[in-house]
Amino acid sequence: MKIHNFSAGPGILPQEVMQKAAEACINFNDTGLSLLEMSHRSKAFEAVMHEAESLVRELLQVSEDYAVLFLSGGASSQFFMVPLNLLAPDQKAVYSDTGVWANKSIKEAKRYGQIEVIASSKDANYTFIPKEFDIPTDAKYFHITTNNTIYGTEYQHIPKSPVPLVADMSSNFMSRPVNVSDFDLIYAGAQKNVGPAGCTVVIVKKDILGKTGRDIPSMLDYRTHIPEISMYNTPPVFPIYVCMLTLRWIKSIGGLIPMEVRNIAKAKLLYDEIDRNPLFKGTTAVEDRSRMNVTFVTTREGIEGEFMTLAQSHGIDGIKGHRSVGGFRASIYNAMPQSSVQVLVDLMQEFEKSKG
Repeated sequence: MKIHNFSAGPGILPQEVMQKAAEACINFNDTGLSLLEMSHRSKAFEAVMHEAESLVRELLQVSEDYAVLFLSGGASSQFFMVPLNLLAPDQKAVYSDTGVWANKSIKEAKRYGQIEVIASSKDANYTFIPKEFDIPTDAKYFHITTNNTIYGTEYQHIPKSPVPLVADMSSNFMSRPVNVSDFDLIYAGAQKNVGPAGCTVVIVKKDILGKTGRDIPSMLDYRTHIPEISMYNTPPVFPIYVCMLTLRWIKSIGGLIPMEVRNIAKAKLLYDEIDRNPLFKGTTAVEDRSRMNVTFVTTREGIEGEFMTLAQSHGIDGIKGHRSVGGFRASIYNAMPQSSVQVLVDLMQEFEKSKG
């Protein structure tokens, strides 16, 4: 039975990428060595690193004003690396609180400077993206989380900021075109749209660094990693290689404009059924619905477990909603084929018929 992987993360990867990655574990590019045992200082892996960076730059049109880094530690490490590198203790940064991960980034940042939350949907259980707020011009940066995996909301339009804009793009990175020049720093855990867990992509404008007056530990200073091409220490070799393969795949389908078209179509297919089917309803404001993480609940008591069992019997995996929201969450990242979304939609229609 085919398994349709709707997991929120680590998320689905293209089959061709996983096949190539599996081959590299045995014999990488006919070297006779496994990628898992190969020196990160070898010319073969240096070529991987250079291609991965080049693909990020090409797909997002990243200028040389920015460094592209592949770091370990996950996006959670960026929660403290960002303020550590950008914020002096007597300076202020402002944040938008739109979910669990945004809230965690706020908590970490408070260790390093004055943090002000200027927009929040916490009181409404994060069911919408705040839109009416003022960004103080004396802030060193404004931080947003562009997509919220748990609650199923996404910034459909990036706010204009009079101060440097920092974005956690972990769960919608490379799912649509973005204007990198609108941001001073972007970071994204790879394990949603770009690769496996263990690698974080950072795109940082070089001229914003080195201004805090802090003595930053070497491994936590972006400036350490830039001249070393992300190889100051041993990098997460295998995750970076899989990221490179996935970026190749995105390029092969035409880049981020066709990718966005695909993602819009998949999301519309599922949201249209949620809105049509009387047994289900969405949990977020319609205008803020995520294209990546579709959250919904049942409208009748006692049928949620039935639908979950039915879904599992049809090979649908990973749709159980987060405990803070309940219900269901279908994560439809880049590599999710529309045919799998159609299987879920067909099952929702079958369930409706069975309930009269």
